[in-house]
Amino acid sequence: MRRVIGRTICFLLLLCIALPLASAGAAASDFGDRARDMAEITNVRVSSGEKKIRIVVDASKPVTFKQMALSNPDRVVVDIPDAWIPAKVKRDTKVDSRFVGAIRIAQFNPTTVRVVVENKVGKNNYHVFRLSGGTAPGRVVLDFGDIGPSTQQATIAVPDVKQPAKTSTQPAAPAVKPSQPAAKPAQPAKPVKQPAATKKDTQKPAATKTDSKAEPTKAQTTESQQPAKKPDPAINQPAREAAENPTDAEIDRITGLKGRVIVIDPGHGGNDSGAIGPTGVMEKTVTLRIGNEVARLLQNQGATVYMTRTTDTEVSPKGADASDIEELQARCDVANNHKADVFVSIHMDSFSDGAARGTTGYYYSLGSKRSRDLADKIRSNVIDELGTQSRGTQSCNFYVVKHTDMPATLVEVAFISNPTEEKLLDSEEGVKKAAQGIADGIADFFG
Repeated sequence: MRRVIGRTICFLLLLCIALPLASAGAAASDFGDRARDMAEITNVRVSSGEKKIRIVVDASKPVTFKQMALSNPDRVVVDIPDAWIPAKVKRDTKVDSRFVGAIRIAQFNPTTVRVVVENKVGKNNYHVFRLSGGTAPGRVVLDFGDIGPSTQQATIAVPDVKQPAKTSTQPAAPAVKPSQPAAKPAQPAKPVKQPAATKKDTQKPAATKTDSKAEPTKAQTTESQQPAKKPDPAINQPAREAAENPTDAEIDRITGLKGRVIVIDPGHGGNDSGAIGPTGVMEKTVTLRIGNEVARLLQNQGATVYMTRTTDTEVSPKGADASDIEELQARCDVANNHKADVFVSIHMDSFSDGAARGTTGYYYSLGSKRSRDLADKIRSNVIDELGTQSRGTQSCNFYVVKHTDMPATLVEVAFISNPTEEKLLDSEEGVKKAAQGIADGIADFFG
């Protein structure tokens, strides 16, 4: 009898354990089925300016929203129906702004994502609207601050809070571009008291590069003077109609890329392989692949893009005979001669210890705050795309960010000396994700 009772108790215990597990499995499967038809929230981005702050919620497809205001404390609540948020999206964002406090986003119920923003500007100084297109198929945008009449509300003075003066992150109007690229970059002037330096010394951190050299290639005619190849006209059709389409105009306001002149510099090239990974992947090859993809993404958003090189070649007209300084100056000349709005140099990091890993953004130590902002936004977005470790945004004295006349950054995407990151950088997926991160960072800078 005791044996029968014992077996019955064991059966009941197993049943109690199995039923919740089965229920959880069914619920997970049910959610997976629903999620296929819902919009996935892919990112929450914040851009701060002197007169306003902009919060952009990116989604995988067009979305709608409902908004309401709560008090004690003041909050703006935006519900996005038929949407879900994956674990990788950051839930809480603290903002150092006189316009808003913390930003929180969560799965409010099985089919609704809720965004809550602590509001410091009152009920009339914010505006919520949605967009489709740009870098994400769907977007909900929240503006807080002195948002102006363009949002169909009167300009209202934001309460002034004493704080250190800030430099506006809104860029100056781009200089008039030449009707056609200059025939040749200006001959680099000999730097005053510039010590002899190698490319590694002038472009890289102190970390030791793998000391390998690629087979010299025949010097090729530089293509640094030519804009990157234009995409198919059909792809650019939305950009051409932007002036007539209010939605496209709003997209341009957010990305801020239409009409911008951007120079992309894929590091190394030609006779200079850069660092070489454990399996022989060369830095110059990866930077070129990423640079060309960045150019394509930026052009599709209306930017004018110049590449310092579009093939495996040196940039200086002297080709393989150029000195290190002449080669670096030639890259700066492309940006300076075209009066670019920003300059982005793409590199891969390397170290003698293969365990070193991560992404770093660099800006000139004596340069402007806008250069640091550009470096920080690109580094942050590359990390979001690749999932690499952050090594921070650091000041430097690299030649190409020191001798350019506009906000400039050198981004070390990842360590090619790390076997895992080398494999990632050599893959099509890795190249596209790195390029998307750089393009998104540039868009955030102008946002």
